[in-house]
Amino acid sequence: MKRIGFDYKLFFDLSPDLLCIAGFDGYFKKVNPAVSKLLGYSKEELYSRPINDFIYPEDRETTSNARENLTKSKPLHYFDNRYVTKNGEIVWLSWTSQPVAEKKLVFAIAKDVTHKKRLEIERAALLDNLTRANNELKELSLTTSHDLRSPLSSILGVFELLDLSKISDQETLDLIEILKLTGTNLNKTLNNFVDVLSEKMGEPAKLEEVDFEESLNEILPSVRSLIKTTKTTLYSDFSRLKKIRFNKAYLESIFMNLITNAVKYSKPDTPPVISIHSEESDGVKRLIVTDNGLGFDMESTKERIFGLHQTFHNNKDSKGIGLYLVHNQVVSLGGEISVESKVNEGTTFTITFRE
Repeated sequence: MKRIGFDYKLFFDLSPDLLCIAGFDGYFKKVNPAVSKLLGYSKEELYSRPINDFIYPEDRETTSNARENLTKSKPLHYFDNRYVTKNGEIVWLSWTSQPVAEKKLVFAIAKDVTHKKRLEIERAALLDNLTRANNELKELSLTTSHDLRSPLSSILGVFELLDLSKISDQETLDLIEILKLTGTNLNKTLNNFVDVLSEKMGEPAKLEEVDFEESLNEILPSVRSLIKTTKTTLYSDFSRLKKIRFNKAYLESIFMNLITNAVKYSKPDTPPVISIHSEESDGVKRLIVTDNGLGFDMESTKERIFGLHQTFHNNKDSKGIGLYLVHNQVVSLGGEISVESKVNEGTTFTITFRE
């Protein structure tokens, strides 16, 4: 078979990658047009000055060290450094270089990875900001919860000082009992929250066998008056899946947030109906919470549903924190949460647990 002739000069000139031959003396000996095009210097300018002159000052030392290894016949792979173009722009190049000691030359090819590097820098900055914001949120939550416990303890102390024997009106006695019970449960919730948050700031949340019905019953006293005044109907069915390996405080918080949200965003003049059930199908364990409330437009809100401070209705007391907490509690333990909703038709949250 006849061999096809090949013009290697054409390959060198047309390559979109940066191809060059450099000497052990630190000067370019030959570059392809891609080098001149990216850096903005003519070949003559590139040949007349040391390579270090074109390198970003902070990268010159590491580049010199890498070049020293090349002179010792050590190839260079995926070495990244920055160059400064003629118009002052900084570009990132990723080099693969092969030395030829007997000729005191280095054959090198580089790719422009500036866009990739910028994305990495932006991503690192974003992660840094998110980490800082998350730590600040934890600190704020811990401080707020801690500060609330003191006045709450004082209020509970007042109930202990009340002489109920001097009160004859049964309705007043019932209201005092409701207030006392609500305060006690709130105090317990705050204590659990502080413990969980403190634990999370140090070690991962504790996993244990948690009973759905028991967890729901733990938080019901705290929302009983809310359920009663809004004429909410609450259905629950845990017969198909009674327990799950999860964090007990997290599960109670999830129940609390989803139930109070369902009541808060109920339709005017329509008593809230909330259905909670668990199930297991093909080894996948789920908790499903459905309401008949206002719902929301999934198309316009789907990217923001679980975001911090995201609100979708005009309630004055909406802070956009409940769903953010629920999402973080589920995801932090390896689970997933999804949502389906239609305006004025209600919302369904499905939590899939990792087992």
